Amino acid sequence: MELTEEQAAVRDVVREFAREEIRPTALEADRNQEFPEDVWDGLAELDLTSLTVPEEYGGYDADPVTAAVVNEEVAYGALAVATALSVHSLATSCIAEFGSEELKERWLPEMADGRPVGAFALSEPHAGSNPAEMSTEARREGDEYVIDGEKQWITNGKRAGVYVLFAKTDRDDPGSVTQFLVPGDVDGLSVGEKEEKLGLRASDTTSLAFDGVRIPAENRLTEEGSGLSAAFHILTGGRIAIAAQSVGLAQCAMDEALEYAGEREQFDRPIAEFQSIRHKLAEMATRIEASRLLTREAARERASGSAGLTASMAKYFASETAMFVTNEAVQIHGGYGYVTEGEVERLYRDAKITEIYEGTTEIQKKVIARHLLE
Repeated sequence: MELTEEQAAVRDVVREFAREEIRPTALEADRNQEFPEDVWDGLAELDLTSLTVPEEYGGYDADPVTAAVVNEEVAYGALAVATALSVHSLATSCIAEFGSEELKERWLPEMADGRPVGAFALSEPHAGSNPAEMSTEARREGDEYVIDGEKQWITNGKRAGVYVLFAKTDRDDPGSVTQFLVPGDVDGLSVGEKEEKLGLRASDTTSLAFDGVRIPAENRLTEEGSGLSAAFHILTGGRIAIAAQSVGLAQCAMDEALEYAGEREQFDRPIAEFQSIRHKLAEMATRIEASRLLTREAARERASGSAGLTASMAKYFASETAMFVTNEAVQIHGGYGYVTEGEVERLYRDAKITEIYEGTTEIQKKVIARHLLE
């Protein structure tokens, strides 16, 4: 799928930033488990923290294909940074699409500038793939809602200044899930310690605990009971973003493998001359390009109003591609691919999460099969 002249120009700018500013920080950020805030400020200067903010609130309001291109290029630099950006964009999407005019005017201009950072609080310790099982409750008391419960696996957990929260207005009614905006400085909100993770270590992932948190009733984003349908609608865009990030991560691993195969010599010649290595590279490249095309098709469909099936296909296939390509990149590097001094070890660890968050591979297959059978 050909990009427009404007989309290609955006790609080139973000590509340069990712390679010159993001990627050089990735290994150190991973080792230190610290998010590179200077990089975030750089994304804000490029207007990338406003991807899903309408222009009237100071945003970029990028079309879905442009957003996919941005996610791919940022992930080439570091998946941890791309993940933080996509979750921030999920939060701004929710506010832009479901918030009142007052909430939009209050929060979106600042979030477009990158601060406060947004987070998306849906998953719970016992409610991941099936959010209808959540137990977090928001009880209406006069002009306020009182929130009690716990969330888990929250990206930007510590960095966030605003949370888009999903809670039931009746704990016993799965159909009462509702979406709320919760400022990060409210009384009764506790942010847990950062999780120790296999990969994506520079991205802070925490739990959240709500103990009698009170927010104004006007901070409700959706009508009571409309939260899950809103979440699934927004997450369609999130799945396209993860697919694009998977492509960017895989492309980075592919480029590392190509460079190494051309330099590394065994039996008096570069290993790139061996058929077994060439076959690996050929399959890696083909899967990446197929994933890229599927992801951009999903984004194109999203722009026209419907992309549920293709978004799930793209997320499933691209994340599997990321795991396949990074595994092959490690194999091509041999022992050098297994040590932490190089890029591909980190890429391999980071790739696994793409098969898990924003709906596991198994959930995507379930969605795809349901579409086919219906």
